[in-house]
Amino acid sequence: MKKLSVRRLPLKRVWHDMCYCDYYLLVPYLILCLVGVVMVYSSSAGIEMQNGGSPTGYLVKQAIYAILGVSCVLFFANFSLRHFRTRRFLKYSTFIMFFLLAIVLIVGRAVNGAKGWLSLGPINLQPAEFCKLYFILYLADRMDRARQRGTHFLDSSAAVGPLVFAAIFLLLILAQPDTGGFAINASIIIVMVLACDIKWGYGIGAIIFFPTAGYFLLEKAVESGLIHGGYRAQRFIAFMNPFGNASGSGSQLVNSYYAISNGGVFGVGLGNSIQKMGYLPEPNTDFIMAITSEELGLLGITAILGLLLCLICRIILVGVRSRSLYQTLICYGTATFMMVETFFNIGGVLGILPITGVTFPFISYGGSSMLVLSSAVGIIMNISMQQNKEQVQMGHPFVQVEGSDK
Repeated sequence: MKKLSVRRLPLKRVWHDMCYCDYYLLVPYLILCLVGVVMVYSSSAGIEMQNGGSPTGYLVKQAIYAILGVSCVLFFANFSLRHFRTRRFLKYSTFIMFFLLAIVLIVGRAVNGAKGWLSLGPINLQPAEFCKLYFILYLADRMDRARQRGTHFLDSSAAVGPLVFAAIFLLLILAQPDTGGFAINASIIIVMVLACDIKWGYGIGAIIFFPTAGYFLLEKAVESGLIHGGYRAQRFIAFMNPFGNASGSGSQLVNSYYAISNGGVFGVGLGNSIQKMGYLPEPNTDFIMAITSEELGLLGITAILGLLLCLICRIILVGVRSRSLYQTLICYGTATFMMVETFFNIGGVLGILPITGVTFPFISYGGSSMLVLSSAVGIIMNISMQQNKEQVQMGHPFVQVEGSDK
């Protein structure tokens, strides 16, 4: 009797693959998305009602973004990573990224002094957000191919093209001007280069020296009057002396302090924030963590940061365990993305960094940020699932897992 070859249906194969899901990634991600939806609603409902809008407007949008984000995680967790390394993908993604970053300077919508949004009907795209994932995938491929040829990335001629593209894209982001986006993208590039080539001693020295030097140069520029006027300049001035400009450019930071002080350890209760009622601008984006601190207190903020720390540490661990430099660099780039973005947002809320308009991962309102972060989590989930399958195969040498070659 002829033996029939039975193949799983795609849906069954996806379900089979999800048995290898990394719940240390998935659970913190889902909780953070849920907290984000709740806090976006809490921080935006009151001010929207005051302005005559719908109190559930931002809630519905953020819920849609969260659902799309989960869909991105499921899609990329079962997507073959080989497609990201094809010549066609790298070429077209570079062209599209350049086009978006260039066209936003011409027809982009300006928000808070930065011309960084493309309005496509009801959808607003922020190209600088998508550039973060582009850099992670593009540079990881270029660096891994250099290593496969037996050379270091910076020592080969293959580094010229990627670094030129990176410099051009960073300048386009800085021209918007999007200081936060520039800093995060630059950090991703620096960390990936450090992880690939440079000795850690030199790398740590560079990481300490350049931010420190930049801070003191900025302080001297403000004191000497070289920085004056303009929206971005006013943010730097407010950072240096917020209470001296409490009725002007420093009002955001001062009200952020009030919100944190009101919250204390346990918070005033969900929905009971005072500072979100017109005192803090952008309560559902830039300053959502100040509102969260006021309503949920120190304990709530600690729990959120703990979940995010678990997610970042798990991503780093997946990268450490990988035997592929390409996958390791993707993990390190993604962890840097989340960590630097968190640091910039919290630093702005606490006044230890200038306010740069950087969102808090998974919590702040925003479709571009949610989709990019979720896609990155999905790719890391894919890598982790591959590792789990390999462990099962090593433990059961006679068991072959269908679709394990991703």
